[in-house]
Amino acid sequence: MNWRNSIAILTLILSTSTFAQSNLLNAKTPDQIGKKTEAELNADNDKPLPYGYVHDRDILMGKRIWEFIDLDERVNFPLYFPVEGDVMTSPDRRPLYNVLVSAIKEGKITEVYDSSYFTTKKSLKDIESALFKIDTTDAGRDQMNEDIEAYRSGKMKISEEYIIKTEIEAYNVDAYKVVGYWYFDKRQSELKYRLLGICPVVPDVYEMDNPNPEMVELFWVYFPASRDVLHKAKAFNNRNSAMPFTFDHLLNARRFNGVIYLEENVYGDRKIAEYMKENAQMQLLESDRVKEKIRDFEQDMWNY
Repeated sequence: MNWRNSIAILTLILSTSTFAQSNLLNAKTPDQIGKKTEAELNADNDKPLPYGYVHDRDILMGKRIWEFIDLDERVNFPLYFPVEGDVMTSPDRRPLYNVLVSAIKEGKITEVYDSSYFTTKKSLKDIESALFKIDTTDAGRDQMNEDIEAYRSGKMKISEEYIIKTEIEAYNVDAYKVVGYWYFDKRQSELKYRLLGICPVVPDVYEMDNPNPEMVELFWVYFPASRDVLHKAKAFNNRNSAMPFTFDHLLNARRFNGVIYLEENVYGDRKIAEYMKENAQMQLLESDRVKEKIRDFEQDMWNY
């Protein structure tokens, strides 16, 4: 485990007492804290801000970009914490991973794919097979071998104490990958960004026992189709706990730090690591070059 888990307990203690502070100053009893008044509920916008229509002919420049969001970075902590959601005194606060997985299991998010190109959908069965594994101890195998025919026919079951279930949890999420589209809108003369998809990066559940398990892309969620779910889920606002961010706002406003690892290109969308091999510093410099190239396009529009 990385160093995030060493401060998880401390963060848990601090955040449980400061999250969901709605109606804190007006509450007469403690059970009223966190409950919004009728006036607040009526004033709240219960839907995400809709995207404006953009015609293809209005896009003067457009580039699809993939980024890696490392959850070890402090600015990205709102996407990661709290990792112990079951013991939170504020049940409304959950990590982004739990929000996504719960919504997929409940059928609220259906646009789930196996890659960032969103061509092949992943079924719930496919996703669950990557979320957990079930193994049997040696004692369980001995019990099974005592009457293998009865076990195969289903007449005999192995004792639960001999069955080990390993499941991907929120604290196992190492990073997120996002894909978005930077474009220059010539009607508004402005460089804009549209998030297209997000993917949790987790260790392979079948290699969890290894010291350095392989990190895999769990699934890709098509972001525009999941905005309603993410708008209802809240992330911690470090500056004002009375006004938590929604995950929809946090991601759309790019309140995270990501490193570009791929831009669409003529070479079959090859990754930066494929042509800047075994040189992490050069890869970071290339990532910055791609970022500055996009920013400079807007700046150059106003140079004469």
